[in-house]
Amino acid sequence: MGLIAFYFRKVYILFKGEVLVLPSRIVVLIFASSLLLLPFITQDPYLLRILILTNIFAILAASWDLLSGFTGQMNFGHALFFGVAAYCTGILNLRLDLPPWLSIPLGALGAVLAGLVVGIPCLRLRGTYLALTTLAFPIILLGLVFAMPDLTGGELGISGIDRLTGSRVGDYYVTSVLMLVLGFVMWKITDSKKGIILHAIREDEVAVRASGINTTRYKLMAFCLSGFFAGIAGGLYAHIMRTTGPSTLEVTLSFQIVIWAVFGGMVSIYGPVAGVFILFPLLEFLRFMPKMRMLVFAFIVLMTLLYMPQGLIPWIREKIEKECPRCKIRNVATRRTCRICTAELD
Repeated sequence: MGLIAFYFRKVYILFKGEVLVLPSRIVVLIFASSLLLLPFITQDPYLLRILILTNIFAILAASWDLLSGFTGQMNFGHALFFGVAAYCTGILNLRLDLPPWLSIPLGALGAVLAGLVVGIPCLRLRGTYLALTTLAFPIILLGLVFAMPDLTGGELGISGIDRLTGSRVGDYYVTSVLMLVLGFVMWKITDSKKGIILHAIREDEVAVRASGINTTRYKLMAFCLSGFFAGIAGGLYAHIMRTTGPSTLEVTLSFQIVIWAVFGGMVSIYGPVAGVFILFPLLEFLRFMPKMRMLVFAFIVLMTLLYMPQGLIPWIREKIEKECPRCKIRNVATRRTCRICTAELD
């Protein structure tokens, strides 16, 4: 009992000193707790379905930010990873009868291979040339899908894929936990030494290369990691919808991902997640206004870009927190001195 009490006290001190000191971390805690406790309040199938898809697209948007936000490799064809994984997962499940817990990771590995295929020829490209090249890959794959109807189902796609779990609540919890875990993993990657290098590549790749760092390896790593996380989202989507088709490779999906990430706030991981949780359910709940639906959506995104160019979540965070000019630790906006180094805050 003494050992348990010791570790409990240690966890409590860590929780109090690392989580409860910043409003943004408290909000994340409330968000995660609300997400996990929601089925105890309501099990409405329609609401759970919306949130399941929101979880999946949140993983997808965060994976785009990991690549394009942190390394500056502007990818306008991110649906490629999503679609490749969805098709691989569906084919493995139907042809080889693999269960979801095995078909989804294998589908994600297929997306990693797609990341290598896209990343290698794009390593020397930047800006507009890179964006257009990445945009071409899902279009090329879409042509291959139509050319091999016996394998891919052609325009009709693949149907009859096994369900992820046996119930809607089970699907909800699997996608919610995976979204929270994978989001945290992506955030930790960007917060590590490798994440700092990726961010440096985005700011000045020539300077990073001059310092002796192999930027080619890190950019290729970013493509593969982004493809893996997007692949997990694609595999989950295939088993949730029990079908996959050309819509998973459409250009409109790639642009939708960019809108979610830019609206929420790039170079943050949590920004794109928040962007999906705001915009995707909003569009679903506005289906009763079909003529005004896209107009409201466009107005919200436009106002955000005009008055919050860094994104909604970074703008809110800057209002409630301050960064210490000396140690770069964030503090509550009402503090006058840093909680770590006691330097004066502006």
